[in-house]
Amino acid sequence: MEAPELVGLLRGRRVAVLTGAGMSTDSGIPDYRGPDSPPSNPMTIRQFTSDPVFRQRYWARNHIGWRRMEQTRPNAGHRALAALERDGSVTGLITQNVDLLHTKAGSRVVVNLHGTYAHVVCLDCGHTMTRAALAELLEAANPGFLERAESVGGIAVAPDADAVVNDTATFRIVDCPVCGGMLKPDIVYFGENVSKPVVERAFSIVDEADALLVAGSSLTVYSGFRFVRHAASRGMPIAIVNRGRTRGDDLATVKLDNGCSPILTLLAGEAISAR
Repeated sequence: MEAPELVGLLRGRRVAVLTGAGMSTDSGIPDYRGPDSPPSNPMTIRQFTSDPVFRQRYWARNHIGWRRMEQTRPNAGHRALAALERDGSVTGLITQNVDLLHTKAGSRVVVNLHGTYAHVVCLDCGHTMTRAALAELLEAANPGFLERAESVGGIAVAPDADAVVNDTATFRIVDCPVCGGMLKPDIVYFGENVSKPVVERAFSIVDEADALLVAGSSLTVYSGFRFVRHAASRGMPIAIVNRGRTRGDDLATVKLDNGCSPILTLLAGEAISAR
């Protein structure tokens, strides 16, 4: 495989990277909007906070899904970006994913734009705890649930660690151990805003680079698309690697309709470093 336009565009430049769900499909995590994606209706923050049945269903499914995500390993694309950071080509990475696979692959300068699956926050007092600690509390409140769910087999996990589990009606949710308030995964739901400090860190990554590479994002949601618009406003070259159209195609200097892993592996092997 060759991508001379992409290699030529990025060679010798400091590259900021923005990644989306298509980045992790080769690790076995389906994306939301790719051409082969199953129908998906991610829960909104309004549903989570206002509907106890939705909340019960979410925690039951997440109790399975987060374990699957914890076991997921980085793919060749994640490893390639980590290698590009080590050689000085990539100066920072913004990800819309909550799966921590960039960190697991060895990337150091990472802004988790939408949070991560690994922590939980209380909406009332702000107390945070690890998802692993909450898992122990949920298991104690729902003995045998994991075994029953796993025995069915064929469980699919979404990009937000939501798993398709049918037996959720009897699942007991757990409240904040500090104040008894409502616990929520420390991720940005559809309908929520990314915090200002996180957005500012992400913009700084773009501002410190000479080019922007988008990998595996349709850029449908503004939380990611704004960085493409920002790069374009500064006259930065923009490269997009994604299967299918994206919201930013008209702003792209180079667009490759392809999967992330082979293209990023190619870049890592081309010694595009600015050093």
